[in-house]
This record gives sequence, structure tokens and C-alpha cells, in this order.
Amino acid sequence: MLIKTNADGFLHPHASEITPQSVYQSRRELMRWMAGGAAGVALAGWAQRDALAQAARPGKLAALPGAKSAVAGAVTMEKLTSYEDATSYNNFYEFGTDKADPARNAHTLKTDPWSVEIEGLVKKPGKYALEDLLKLSAQEERIYRMRCVEGWSMVIPWVGYSLSALIQKVEPQPGAKYLEFLTLADPKTMPFVGSRVLSWPYAEGLRMDEAMHPLTLLTFGMYGEVLPKQNGAPVRLVVPWKYGFKNAKSIVKIRFVDKEPATAWNKAAANEYGFYSNVNPNVDHPRWSQATERRIGEDGLFAKKRKTLMFNGYEAQVGQLYAGMDLKKNY
Repeated sequence: MLIKTNADGFLHPHASEITPQSVYQSRRELMRWMAGGAAGVALAGWAQRDALAQAARPGKLAALPGAKSAVAGAVTMEKLTSYEDATSYNNFYEFGTDKADPARNAHTLKTDPWSVEIEGLVKKPGKYALEDLLKLSAQEERIYRMRCVEGWSMVIPWVGYSLSALIQKVEPQPGAKYLEFLTLADPKTMPFVGSRVLSWPYAEGLRMDEAMHPLTLLTFGMYGEVLPKQNGAPVRLVVPWKYGFKNAKSIVKIRFVDKEPATAWNKAAANEYGFYSNVNPNVDHPRWSQATERRIGEDGLFAKKRKTLMFNGYEAQVGQLYAGMDLKKNY
């Protein structure tokens, strides 16, 4: 189903209705339990979609150097989500609204050459080639919990370095209070750019202190390898205490601005997606609860949901950033 907002006329999907999580998690169990007849015919479509997604995966990627992170809170001992699950169940609306669409369609993305333009209130604006960004700081492996607003989560080992290294490099001016991230919007290589799901290009934003926090990661890889295209190659943002849509993929521009920037989902549905988008289990999405979640690839058909943690479990590290704020009003 698509809903139309009164504010801007854009259409966007009911996220909970795009590849229902119970369908994804129970797919293999159901295929084992049911065979033949009408049920077998219905399930054949799921199997075909899985095969297409698998075929579109890049396979073994080049190794990316990264030492274990020393940043407090950057490593969890929880079981990792499998590479297969993490690269085949994604939100990347430029390539489609179904969770399997990015793995199936993102092979068209051109990532070489690539550069990120820095502009706005900085002393050193300009275009920075991907090669220069890679050399800017030592890369680390950080195992982060990642939480989606739709009620599912993963644990992924990312490779990158604190975004603060880039911020310090370009020397923000005193008036810079926020960072705006703009992602690639190429209708020739991204089949859903131009759709009415969102306004394009996809835009996200952080307050300066959020961007400077050591947990905020400028990311080039995962599982010790270069980012697959469906996961936001060649460079993306990872902010582990916020909902997944804050983690801008395939970044091409970073603007330093003095006012809170408009963000893609906030423009589409301001009553559902706030600027801060911190994981707060005490604030329900208007159409579903945020109190619990399911870990992709781990929870079976009848498994009990996990309790969602405040700030996705990073409250000790980032809670002070929001001292005194009404986290129900500033969602």
C-alpha cells in the first residue's frame, strides 16, 4: 500500500508491508514444511526471488584493512548477522521498495570513479576522491547493532573510521551547526530514482556534536571486505544509536550548514519520521510499536522478540548528547 502525505504530495510505502518480516524469516522453514500443490506453486516465487538476489551479489570482495576498534562501545559480543542475510535484506529505495530489490538491482551502480564534495561552512571545501578519503585515517572494524524502524535488527562488523576525522580535515567554520548528507540519485543506474516514494536525492542530517561523536562512522566496508553495492557502496554513514534510515548510503555530497537540514523521510512524513530518529522504545511509530524487535537470521518462525534497547544499546555512550531534551517530542 502507498500513502499520500498532505504536506508534499509524495507517495511512500507502509514500511511494515514491504516484504513482511515474518515472511522473510519463515521462508526457509515454510519451504521445508510445505511442498507440492498450490502451496508449492506459491512458494516457488519466493525461491526464484532468493535466487535472483543471490545472483546479483558481488561474491567475494577485496579485503579492506581494519584493526579492532578501541572506541568505547564500538564492539559488541553479540552473534554476528550472517553476510548472506546482511547483504540480501536491505532498505535502499533507489533500487526498489522490496527488501530483496537492492541485492537484485544494485549491480547497475557505478562506483568507480567516485568522489565526495564538501561544501558550505568549511575552510577547506572541495571534491575529495574516494582514494583520498580512504587514506585520511586508519580504518577500524566496529561491530555495531543496527536497528530499523520497522522492527528488525542486525549485528554487522563495519570497516571505516570516525567521521570526525573528515570533519577536522575540512575545518568547519564557527557557524556550522549541522551536516547534511546527499546521496547519489542517478536514474540511469538507480531504477527507482524519480519514483514518488521519496524526494530525490536522498538527504539526511546530523547535528554537529552527533557527527563528531566517535561512534559515528564513515564506512567503506563490512565483514572485512569492500561494501557491496546494495549496502551503500562505496562510502556510507553508520550511526548505530539511530534508526537505519539515518545511515545515508552512496554519499556524494556533505554540506556544513547553520540550520537543521530537511531530511528525506521527514519531508515525506513528518509525523512519523523526526529529524533525530534516535532509537527510543518508549515512542511508538504511529503504525506499529517500537518496544520489541527481531534479529534477522536468528529468530525463527515462533521465536520471542527481543526488547528494544534505548539508543539501540548505546545509551551510556550517547545519552549525554540529549540531556534535557524531550525525547518523545524530539523523536
